Amino acid sequence: MKIVLFGLTLSSSWGNGHATPYRALLRGLHQLGHVVTFYEKDVEYYYWRRDFREVDYCELVLYLEWSEIRQRALRDAAEADAVIVGSFCPEGARIADEVLALERPLKVFYDLDTPVTLKELARGDLDYLRRDQLPAYDLVLSFTGGAVLEELEARWGARTAHPLYGCVDPDVYHRVPPSPDFACGLSYMGTHSPDREQNLRALFLDVAPQRPSEDFLLAGTLYPKDWQFPANMRRVDHVAPARHAEFYSSSRATLNLTRGDMAANGWCPSGRFFEAAACGTPLFSDWFAGLDDFFSDGEELRIVRSTEDVIAAMDLADSELARMAARARERTLDQHTGSRRAEQLVAYLEQLRPAATPHIPDGSAVEASR
Repeated sequence: MKIVLFGLTLSSSWGNGHATPYRALLRGLHQLGHVVTFYEKDVEYYYWRRDFREVDYCELVLYLEWSEIRQRALRDAAEADAVIVGSFCPEGARIADEVLALERPLKVFYDLDTPVTLKELARGDLDYLRRDQLPAYDLVLSFTGGAVLEELEARWGARTAHPLYGCVDPDVYHRVPPSPDFACGLSYMGTHSPDREQNLRALFLDVAPQRPSEDFLLAGTLYPKDWQFPANMRRVDHVAPARHAEFYSSSRATLNLTRGDMAANGWCPSGRFFEAAACGTPLFSDWFAGLDDFFSDGEELRIVRSTEDVIAAMDLADSELARMAARARERTLDQHTGSRRAEQLVAYLEQLRPAATPHIPDGSAVEASR
């Protein structure tokens, strides 16, 4: 199967939660024998913080302006079996207009930010999606499950909505020797977001002063410069994916925090969730509806709702934390890898292929879209 994807970014993990799940998914598709081309706008803030410019599991096409790549991109899209437009893709709505006019491929919208998208869409059209476009896609995929899937169909007119959750590449995320750079009793990795701030304070920042003998490590960008951090807390602005395994393997435990809009909906595991589990790192997490569909409280992670809950979890014996982490890792490798998500994506597409319009040869679909 040939798939063309227009997304936010594959090449840079800086300040976003899209790149690493995309990488795991696309590598999984490659391992299954599918061919993927990923189109990414070459924006300045990712240009200066890029992890790579080319990869061996897909073709990565970086472009400065849609006009310069349009003809090639639409030719690729017209010849594809499926075209996917991802959330927060720059000018995604404009690109979608041209993609949706093509005859042959299945058209898919993949929302890695569904509750955020729908909240903003209720106020008006977005740069990457207009309200009238959702019903035009053959399939809408969501990083978030639960009630949002019904809302996509019932309120927004999506023909079919399915979950395609975050995932991990176990070839990249696995247990490695710990590094002094990241050694700590509790870590948290995440970009600053106002709707996580309350939980960040209660479940991380307020814990550190009560555990003065422990080291805490906060990794992430965009935190306010005037914030005062506890004396036993270190800061790392950005950890490149190549060192994520070191980061998690050096943490006695790590914390997962969920964005407010996502948590309000539920069924919203982040990519970091599975990455830490794949590295065999004990997980503490805030609660959201549907969490037990992914990991069991007390068996594979510890749910924490207060500063006291985090302290109690940190008091667990190393042996108990290790057993919990091992169970989470086993479940992650069985259910939440990029290969598993690739299988799910292909199954969704195969269900729809009989309804696809036959191929129009010689680039005529591209001409028709102009």
